[in-house]
Amino acid sequence: MGKIAKQSIQTSLYSYVGVVIGFFNVLWLYPYAFDPSELGIFRTIQDLGLLFVPFAQLGLGHGITRYFPRLKDNQSAFLSYSLLISLVGFAAVALMFFGFKSQIIALFAVNSPEIIDFLGVVLLITLFALLNSILDAYSRSYIKVAVPTFFREVFLRLLTSVLVAFYLLQWISFDQVMLGLALVYLSALVGMLVYLIWLGVLKFDLSWQSFPSGFRSSFVKFSLVTFLGTAASTLIMKIDSIMVTSMISLEANAVYTIAFSMALVIEMPRRAISQVVMPVIADHFANKEHSPIDQLYKQVAKRQFYVCLLLFLLIVTNLDSIYHFIPNREIYEAGRNVVILIGLGKLIDVVFSANSEILVFSKYYKFNLFLTVVMSGLIILFNFLLIPIYGIEGAAGASVLVILLFNLMKFSFLKYRLGFNPFSWEIFRIAIAGLFSGVYSLDFGMSPLVSIVVNSLFVLAKFGFMSMLLEVGHEEWNWIQKKIKKSGS
Repeated sequence: MGKIAKQSIQTSLYSYVGVVIGFFNVLWLYPYAFDPSELGIFRTIQDLGLLFVPFAQLGLGHGITRYFPRLKDNQSAFLSYSLLISLVGFAAVALMFFGFKSQIIALFAVNSPEIIDFLGVVLLITLFALLNSILDAYSRSYIKVAVPTFFREVFLRLLTSVLVAFYLLQWISFDQVMLGLALVYLSALVGMLVYLIWLGVLKFDLSWQSFPSGFRSSFVKFSLVTFLGTAASTLIMKIDSIMVTSMISLEANAVYTIAFSMALVIEMPRRAISQVVMPVIADHFANKEHSPIDQLYKQVAKRQFYVCLLLFLLIVTNLDSIYHFIPNREIYEAGRNVVILIGLGKLIDVVFSANSEILVFSKYYKFNLFLTVVMSGLIILFNFLLIPIYGIEGAAGASVLVILLFNLMKFSFLKYRLGFNPFSWEIFRIAIAGLFSGVYSLDFGMSPLVSIVVNSLFVLAKFGFMSMLLEVGHEEWNWIQKKIKKSGS
């Protein structure tokens, strides 16, 4: 766990720098620079582009992570082989996009017709993000996680800030902003290429015959089997935003997107840990070592639940003050309950630990595929049922229901088949600590900024006291104290 913790700290650093930039973008810059309709277009086009990435990727991201440990050499040929397959996948997606373009237009023609003018940008985002994801998986296989995280979490958001700032200063038009969005993803791709060249691992090699016997067919088979699961997972994450645009309006999606982005902060530690544990889990399965995986399963559950629960308490307690700083907040405050619902969904996901990562790299990966496809169908169904009744809160509720069902099924399967269990009494004690810390805020007529500081300290004090009382979170608080002492020395 030491190596994982070290890598997690590095990736968390970049992740939270990205969070700061993202918070600035989402909570101030975007609402200030764009009207709600423009913001809805900006985010919907981005979501559509990223939604198509796993369909073009054909499951190669997980395939690279799973099969990389089996190669003692020829890694460059493996990368070249993966890139070629991904380009074939992109060509297939592009053909389907143009073949069903009239149906895609029909989805937005009634409630959000402005989307139609920018559909061409979608494929550009898909292409650049696709190639970047392949390079990211390749780098991750070398346990080089921090720099790819920088490009994904910091660089992309920083360039997007510059792009929107140009629009705010009236140096470019909104049409140019949308084209520039694709160029931002291209810049991140170029950055990853330069990084891999600097590491000395980016060499294009077409000597594919040198792979071990059966390696190529096994790799392609695994990737194709898992790609639907990966695509369905992305569909689960992105479809609510797209359906809000299609079924309600661009303005509603702007409100939903800002609320959803706030809640995403809660799962940032999980995302950082996941990037590191995936190759470790793959390596243990390759060596038929199940006991370390079960131990890792429990450790990850405790650590990320503790940290993410604290983040949830901090955000919900300060929610009114956070909304105070959003331009046109009277419009966006309608998403307050969305923040709470999505936040609860993220906590559910966190407490079930690395069940998705374990399933993907186990011999039962086909079950994960089946389950993810079923869940993607359910999220569409739940959205269709709940959005007309509850609006954006219905979309959030649909996400929470699917997250709960999804994790219960994965947990039950892993428990039955492999005997793995992420839960312990410490998880229960952490939940009690969070429950008794509460989300009540102090209000003495303070300014919003002072209120955030005071209430955050209040939450930290309550949570810290409950942690000591229930004897949980020692590792996390010791790490924080070491960092404080180190920064002060």
